[in-house]
Amino acid sequence: MYIGVDLGGTNIAVGIVDEEGNLKHKDSTPTKRERQPNEIIGDIKRLILKVIEEYGISKDDINAIGIGIPGLADKKTGEVIYCVNLNWTNIPLKQPLEEELEIPVYIDNDATLAGLAEYEAGVMRGAESGIFITLGTGVGGGIVINGRINSGFNGVGSEIGHMVVGENYYDCSCGKNGCLETFCSATALINYTKKLITEENCKTIIMEKINGNLDNLEGKIIFEAAFEEDELANKAVNRLIKYLAIGIVNLICIIDPEIFVIGGGISKAGNFLLEKLREEVSKNKFYKSLPIGKIVLATLGNEAGIIGAAMLPKQY
Repeated sequence: MYIGVDLGGTNIAVGIVDEEGNLKHKDSTPTKRERQPNEIIGDIKRLILKVIEEYGISKDDINAIGIGIPGLADKKTGEVIYCVNLNWTNIPLKQPLEEELEIPVYIDNDATLAGLAEYEAGVMRGAESGIFITLGTGVGGGIVINGRINSGFNGVGSEIGHMVVGENYYDCSCGKNGCLETFCSATALINYTKKLITEENCKTIIMEKINGNLDNLEGKIIFEAAFEEDELANKAVNRLIKYLAIGIVNLICIIDPEIFVIGGGISKAGNFLLEKLREEVSKNKFYKSLPIGKIVLATLGNEAGIIGAAMLPKQY
């Protein structure tokens, strides 16, 4: 058995996962990210012990613990190098947990581990290689090649969201201009739609759906309006699709994976999103006569973070 910890800015989720990637039991607690790191780490420890007790096993039954963080970790030392959601910089995470729990601990990026989850127990299972792209508040990624996650020399090899795909009207939070994240995240979609509504004299059903208040605008509403053939909504969605396709074609040129998996909140647009994306990628692929990897939706949902984290120790 393994323990998977999904450490997020809102919640800490912990689960017990078997060798095949099946989630057997889970629990969660609010992160309360304004607290000091040692307080949050203390909650992680207590939640791990709680799920072990609730499931009716002992610490000796746990092979290892994996932790996914929304940031960058030093996989050798287990230190959180940078995590903007928690305001952590150079925070030891592996050491205090190993010392108190006496169980090996491994740490990696949460999007990378969501990709590993889909490879081990989801829609990527059986594939030689795959790339997971999560489209949420930001854009994250996970790359798996021959059963191994590929994070690069410094751990930033799967930061797909910060691949530059064009010139944008605002800079990314990382300081660069043109990052995929600024075109294809839910945040980017909402921001661009607000820009269109504010600057273009175009009637849109979006305003009815949000009762005239732009603060109520969500990605889901924009996709609903696009599905209903609203001109402005389709302009915003098609822009997202265009740049996501550019990113995918770039990845094909470098890695040429067997499968692309789209996750995150934007993926809830389902086949409406997939059909447009597949068409745009096919139109822009380099070798016109050759097939490309499948583009599909993620299947594990919110459980991917826990499952991927639990599967991380098997990589070592």
